Amino acid sequence: MGVEEALEFVDNLVFLKTGEHLDKTQRIILRHLWEDERRTYQDIANRRGYTEAHLKSVGAELWHLLSKVLGVKVSKSTFQGVVQGFRTTQQSLKISHIPNLKGNGTKPQDLDSNFVGRDRQIAELHTLVSQGEKVILIQGEGGVGKTRLARKYFKSQKFNFVLELWMATEIQNLTPVESVVEEWLRRYFNEEPGGDFGISLERLRRKLREQTSKIGVFIDNLETALDKNGKFLEYRRPYVELLRVLADSDVHSVTLVTSRERLRESSVEIHLYPLQGLDDEAWRKFFSSCHINCDCTILGEMCRAYGGNAKAMQILRGAILTDFSGDIHAYWQENCTDLLIERELKDLVASQFTRLQKNDLEAYSLLCRLGCYRYQDIPSLSIEGVLCLLWDVPEQKCRSIIKALQDLSLIEAKKGQYWLHPVIRDEAISRLRLASEEWELVNRKAAECWTQRVTEIKNITDALTALEAYYHYVEISDFEQAGNVILQGRGKQWSIGLPLGCSFYQLGLLQKNFSVIKRIIDDIKSQERLIRLYNILGYTYRIIGCIREAIECYEKSEEVLGKLDVKQTKISILFNTGLCKLELWEIEAAEDCFNSVCSLAEQSSNLDDYMTYSQCCLALIKSRSGSGEDAFHLAEVAFSAMSSSTRVTLWGIGHSLVSLCLTYKNLGNLKKSFELCQRAIFHAEENNFTQIKAKAISSLAELFREQGEFTRAIFYHSQAIEILDKIGAKSDLAEAYYQLALTQKKMSEIEQSRKSFVQAIALFNEMQAPRQVEKVQTAMEYFEK
Repeated sequence: MGVEEALEFVDNLVFLKTGEHLDKTQRIILRHLWEDERRTYQDIANRRGYTEAHLKSVGAELWHLLSKVLGVKVSKSTFQGVVQGFRTTQQSLKISHIPNLKGNGTKPQDLDSNFVGRDRQIAELHTLVSQGEKVILIQGEGGVGKTRLARKYFKSQKFNFVLELWMATEIQNLTPVESVVEEWLRRYFNEEPGGDFGISLERLRRKLREQTSKIGVFIDNLETALDKNGKFLEYRRPYVELLRVLADSDVHSVTLVTSRERLRESSVEIHLYPLQGLDDEAWRKFFSSCHINCDCTILGEMCRAYGGNAKAMQILRGAILTDFSGDIHAYWQENCTDLLIERELKDLVASQFTRLQKNDLEAYSLLCRLGCYRYQDIPSLSIEGVLCLLWDVPEQKCRSIIKALQDLSLIEAKKGQYWLHPVIRDEAISRLRLASEEWELVNRKAAECWTQRVTEIKNITDALTALEAYYHYVEISDFEQAGNVILQGRGKQWSIGLPLGCSFYQLGLLQKNFSVIKRIIDDIKSQERLIRLYNILGYTYRIIGCIREAIECYEKSEEVLGKLDVKQTKISILFNTGLCKLELWEIEAAEDCFNSVCSLAEQSSNLDDYMTYSQCCLALIKSRSGSGEDAFHLAEVAFSAMSSSTRVTLWGIGHSLVSLCLTYKNLGNLKKSFELCQRAIFHAEENNFTQIKAKAISSLAELFREQGEFTRAIFYHSQAIEILDKIGAKSDLAEAYYQLALTQKKMSEIEQSRKSFVQAIALFNEMQAPRQVEKVQTAMEYFEK
């Protein structure tokens, strides 16, 4: 069987199965391999002006297609033998004649599984044509499905014939437009071209005006002929004249052009149609048609990771079927952290970077630099985050460079926010890492930008935004600067502002402190930074109920502190150790710590904040032990100092209000207690202090219990427990369960009360707080008598 007969035979088989004919690139591959099956993709690419990566990608899809059509596995090395064997079998069954189905309107028996999710786009193109548009540019990133959409449109609208122009992928292989017009005139209109290009164009225009049949014109991959400004290359300017003819309002043709880049020729009337990736539903339909069982969650993750890219979808399909026997779960579990693991995908993305590097080095540099951002906790950048990476570009050029990347669909933008798709980011960061000096400088510029962006932390977004600088410093192993990010004061609290690490535990982001501090603390050389980091880490440990670890952190702080006479640091360690003892219900030890703090604070007016905090804690302890007069005196003094001191922090005010609320409750002054409790809740909400809010709500439940309003008490107990459980504040959660049990006991809900007591005991046991356990057990025994 000769090459032409073989191509016709295969093409007819494919059409019977799918309703589509082989495209130009597929025919080129089959033709060359039929002539010599030992030819490589590189050899074919060199001969026909394609890239090896592109032909490999087309080839992989082609072998999968022929495997479905012929019913046996087909590969590059076996397809010729398989086709000849299939032909022989057909002849022996006396059904060797496969009718030529070109243009006869025969519908395939099977749905085209390779074209999904584009019904709306087909309808929109039809609407544009109905409105009189003659030339439509379908623009989008590589692999998004531009070519397939254009071909499907022409097929769905039943055009009589389509004039095709496939642009080469290499500039040196671009076909002169004069040759293209000559071929069109001869092949489709039986018209001789003129000796002058202008005359040939006029003849083409006349033919397009005369025709009453539907004529389509398809120009694919126009970007090869464009420069970085979106204009035709100087020696390919005649293409402008062709497009002007095709855009003539009187021609009876519709022209679809595909390009990764926008065309910016003012003399050509062309409608831009941006094409985005496919949605989750289209991916689900595609994989389902390939008999791959899809978990909606996994498929959604994959679709978003690849931006809905149609080519990526097809490549992944092949890898999942071939290498993982159709198990999409196993594939994604193994490869979700390396989005460019498939060679065809990497080549597809790399080709876009390589072209940009040739055409627009400044835009290429920016794209690579943008890879340094994480796009995780803060998924997008403000314009400042992009501009800071253009430090070596004149200011007046910066916006145009950003716009160039937008036009190429290499950077995403919406409402003033910018980001990279994960696959683009993977390629960008891999290229950026190759230049070590650039890598360090880019990360420093990005870190400085994040730091300057947040001057005060009011909410979780502010905190996470400020933390982004930390990750850039860690990337370049500058751990001291990473530590500074956690310790840098922001806002108006104290004279230096509130450290980011303190904001994390105030906002309930407890695990953040663990992950970021423990990552760098062994590499910190500065004693001052080390002490401050240990103190923040210890405080965070205490909140989650890891009291022993918290005390260990404070002990390490004291070791580092050594002989340094830093009174504020010493008093901070002492006060926080007292809080830990209080959490363990080691009351005597806690009281000793707080009294020592008061003694030290009396020696300096700059320590009045710690004096106030300790007096609040002492007032609460004494109100529980029956020393009502002392408790009342301390509470009054602390409340007055809290209102007048300029050093008491917002966080300190919140905790002090809760302590005073419980103190006055124990003293029987419920009116004062309610007032302080409501004030604490308002203060916590105003400042986004999640833990303090939960503690205040738990206190409010206790107050309603004291008044016998059990329904309201239970409501607030439940609310506090939900919040504390969510943020992982184990010690406060254990106390909340204990208070809930007391309320349930008063309501005579014996079984529910027992369950809550048991829950509290379990949490206190996890904290290694035996005295707290004893407290709960004593309460249980008292009620059971």
